[in-house]
Amino acid sequence: MFKKNRLKAAAPPTDHYENNNISKNENSTLSRPQLVFYCQLAHGSPTGLISGFSNVKELYQKIAEYFDFPPSEILFCTLNTYKIDMKKLLGGQIGLEDFIFVHKKGQPKEVELIKSEDALGLTITDNGAGCAFIKRIKEGSVIDEVQHIQVGDHIEKLNDVNMVGKRHFEVAKVLKEIPKGSTFTIRLVEPLKTGFSSIAPKSGPKTPNKKAGYGTGRETLRFKANGKAEVEEQNDEMNAGVEKINVILETFLGINDADLATQIWEMAIGKANSMDFAEAIDNSDLEEFGFSDDLIIELWGAITDARAGRLKR
Repeated sequence: MFKKNRLKAAAPPTDHYENNNISKNENSTLSRPQLVFYCQLAHGSPTGLISGFSNVKELYQKIAEYFDFPPSEILFCTLNTYKIDMKKLLGGQIGLEDFIFVHKKGQPKEVELIKSEDALGLTITDNGAGCAFIKRIKEGSVIDEVQHIQVGDHIEKLNDVNMVGKRHFEVAKVLKEIPKGSTFTIRLVEPLKTGFSSIAPKSGPKTPNKKAGYGTGRETLRFKANGKAEVEEQNDEMNAGVEKINVILETFLGINDADLATQIWEMAIGKANSMDFAEAIDNSDLEEFGFSDDLIIELWGAITDARAGRLKR
């Protein structure tokens, strides 16, 4: 049997699980030789060379230092495209040949809405550094009818309550708890948009020359929970499983988090059945998410399907 306390699925907890918000370890370094990534501001800029980071917060700090602005100005990064493409978001890993495009905060805007349905139709994610934003808007939903609310918008305030520094599941919880039929105000900050976008590569950046051994396109730099960043071969089985886990998280919790999905996948390593998997979840920091039995079963099904090669990306 699953743990008894699972039978009442709790809402996601206060800010406990940390996506890419890994504590700094001065002794942790990247694999040698030091990896260098090409980087550009999405609205147009010279190309920078970024290196020497072991988690997303450190990456943002390096980018901010190079381009001379505060790290808090970064909304999110996309890989190999300057467009606001949620399928190209930088998450828990970067391909060694990926080109990083940085999307900064732009125009703020406030919208007053009536919550006419229980579900607003939003999927929330965050950048791992205290900035939750909209990853997906469900077609035909309450939000879909509001043209001023767009994918990529940072949710800064809800009814004058500051959302900066909160994780995606906390923001999703606040939205869910707004009573149906009530009016609320959402303050958003859209990604910076200027006429200079046209100077960015339109068909993907020219692939920079990499050192020997880094040219296959199969290696990725993965951010680890222990604070280290390690180069690994791409794992198609894991990638398909993580993608499916994220779909399930979106269905059950209204959030999208590649790093959380990866952590769930890694929790299942060495587990032969859903009972062992549930126990591993309950004995980890993920226990405070209050995953229900139904969610655990769905997650385990996705993991076993990926292991058996039944999932295709």
